[in-house]
Amino acid sequence: MSEQLASYDLEIGGMTCASCAARIEKRLNRIDGVTASVNYATEKAHVEVAGGVVADDLISEVVRTGYTAALPRETGSGEADPGYVLLRRRLIAAVVLAVPVIAMAMVEALQFPGWQWASVVLALPVVTWAAWPFHRAAVLNARHRTVTMDTLISVGVSAAFLWSLYALVFGTAGMWGMTHPFRFTIERGDGLGTIYLEVAAGVTMFLLLGRFLEQRSKRTAGAALRALGELGAKDVAVLRDGVEQRMPLARLVVGDVFVVRPGEKIATDGIVSEGSSAVDASMLTGESVPVEVRQGDSVTGATVNVGGRLVVTATRVGADTQLARMTRLVEQAQSGKAEAQRLADRLSAVFVPIVFAIAAVTLIVWLLSGGGVSAAFTAAVAVLIIACPCALGLATPMALLVGTGRGAQLGVLIKGPEVLESTRRVDTIVLDKTGTVTSGRMTLRDVIAADGEDEARVLRLAAAVEDASEHPVAAAVVRAAVERFGDLPSVSEFRSIQGRGVEGFVDGVRVTVGRLSALADGAVESPLDGRLREAFAAAEERAHTAVVVAWGERVRGVLVVSDVVKPDARDAIAGLRALGLEPVLLTGDNQRAAEAVAAEVGIRTVRAGVLPEQKVAEVAALQQQGRVVAMVGDGVNDAAALAASDLGIAVGTGTDAAIEASDLTLVRGDLGGAVDAIRLARRTLAIIRGNLFWALAYNVAAIPLAALGLLNPMLAGAAMAFSSVFVVLNSLRLRRFRSAAPHALG
Repeated sequence: MSEQLASYDLEIGGMTCASCAARIEKRLNRIDGVTASVNYATEKAHVEVAGGVVADDLISEVVRTGYTAALPRETGSGEADPGYVLLRRRLIAAVVLAVPVIAMAMVEALQFPGWQWASVVLALPVVTWAAWPFHRAAVLNARHRTVTMDTLISVGVSAAFLWSLYALVFGTAGMWGMTHPFRFTIERGDGLGTIYLEVAAGVTMFLLLGRFLEQRSKRTAGAALRALGELGAKDVAVLRDGVEQRMPLARLVVGDVFVVRPGEKIATDGIVSEGSSAVDASMLTGESVPVEVRQGDSVTGATVNVGGRLVVTATRVGADTQLARMTRLVEQAQSGKAEAQRLADRLSAVFVPIVFAIAAVTLIVWLLSGGGVSAAFTAAVAVLIIACPCALGLATPMALLVGTGRGAQLGVLIKGPEVLESTRRVDTIVLDKTGTVTSGRMTLRDVIAADGEDEARVLRLAAAVEDASEHPVAAAVVRAAVERFGDLPSVSEFRSIQGRGVEGFVDGVRVTVGRLSALADGAVESPLDGRLREAFAAAEERAHTAVVVAWGERVRGVLVVSDVVKPDARDAIAGLRALGLEPVLLTGDNQRAAEAVAAEVGIRTVRAGVLPEQKVAEVAALQQQGRVVAMVGDGVNDAAALAASDLGIAVGTGTDAAIEASDLTLVRGDLGGAVDAIRLARRTLAIIRGNLFWALAYNVAAIPLAALGLLNPMLAGAAMAFSSVFVVLNSLRLRRFRSAAPHALG
């Protein structure tokens, strides 16, 4: 019997670098039955647990590690982040106090008598209170016998300040009237005649500035997700016994009937019970054109009613709504880690001890080579400061945070970072026809009456019988008849002719509607006369569906229905080809119908007559040919094929099963969303790789420069801080990603 699994998302506080995230993750994973992933960029932990582990156990473990943890707060509270506010205060204080210290150290003309003692007074709050987050993290790490990037910073800043104090008190640096010029490179000199207060204060200021910019950018990058969570309505007008009662949304339950007036948000997912209107779903799907809805149509919570009054029956509430599921998918994606990021985390974990070793070797080599105490100390501190791999830790999560957030704005949900690698490799895209390339909604195209019959009567009687059926063809016939006639006559003795059609008594006659095979019981003579036969053949030639209507032993007419190709399908297919993907049309329809649709949208390869259970085999066959296959589908019968493909893309207007089985979900109904999804995923992956390259290149290049004495510690601190800022700014380029679909927003 398998253990029951549960999952928690925790908000983590106190992390100052990627090493903190790695450390918390390691501690959580030590608990039996726990699988945890901690993301420094989102400051969240996603934890899956088995057995009796509960959220309080996880929070306690994080606190024992030296950080804070809590279950997520409700979005939209409007509360300022206290950590962000405090960081800003520390930065302001550091700038105000450190700038004079740096100026006096760098400009000899400003070095008035006793300037070095004034520098001590100004630098003291900077290296203690302002730099407290680094010292606190270093102490916590030391208690747990570990070292992180904060240890490097704390040791470097403390060493520079304490050495300066020692030189002032016991050396010659404290002499009244002492001056010394500032050099960007390291020179031989008297160790006790040199102070590094500008290094201690400057490094702290630059690092705080870097972290402040990181925090602000992360808040900006996470705005899309916060906006998504705040899209929904806050209250709803529920109809009880015909009377409207306005109540908080939380009290709405499945089955409640509620009213949506023009300009109001639809409170939750539901079915329109009464009324018709245009609904603007742009904030949810990125599509700018409002969609017309009427009785029987599905509507999505958080979309806006822009037309008439709607009465809606709630079908999903709370965490089951499409908006809630979208938010969950984006959060999961942002909390995940790509394989490249896991490698970066492992590198960070061993990087810090190696840096300490390099700094020690640098100090010893400089001393043994006669470089002097001052130069040796400066080079060692520069190594400690420059080596901080903050940029490496931010490279993947920051790009993922921005990329998935931008995708959510465009109606593209990326389920996890591993999906990014899949989008790079796919070379074939299999498209399920109905609901993906076509609208999936049948429309009545033509009514052909037999000689001597009235078209209106043929349609009216056929619709009356079909009204009792749920088949898509029946829905198209009924919809057209209701638009033309309004109410339909009642039907009695209705029965379904299994897989072939329906029949029942209307206006005193027995009416049969369905395929020609539905007339095979002999009750109807001479199935089709010449005119109807031609109409039937023409419909099949155009890949449409034709059904016959018969009563009184004669076929009275033919109804022609068809699915319509989505308006953007042809452009989307061209877009997929431009991305290097070979499209394949997959359908259960006959070869002629499939080829007609394929020709219309520009697909050369067709797999027709495929039963739902054969879709997986078709995907597997392509994979056996060496293809890396993406599959786009929307129905329950697509779920297995979506899961079997290398990259599953669900059209979000489809079923839950398809969405759960997919890697990417298109909230938009248009096929252009698939093009945007692959473009965005590939762009995000490219940004991540660029970030990792530059972060690694920075460390690899900068450490030898610092060890050779070619880098002043203060400039090393500035360079280290701005390497992180570079990674953040590079990731923020994803916010400018634009949809290729001309009608999509953004």
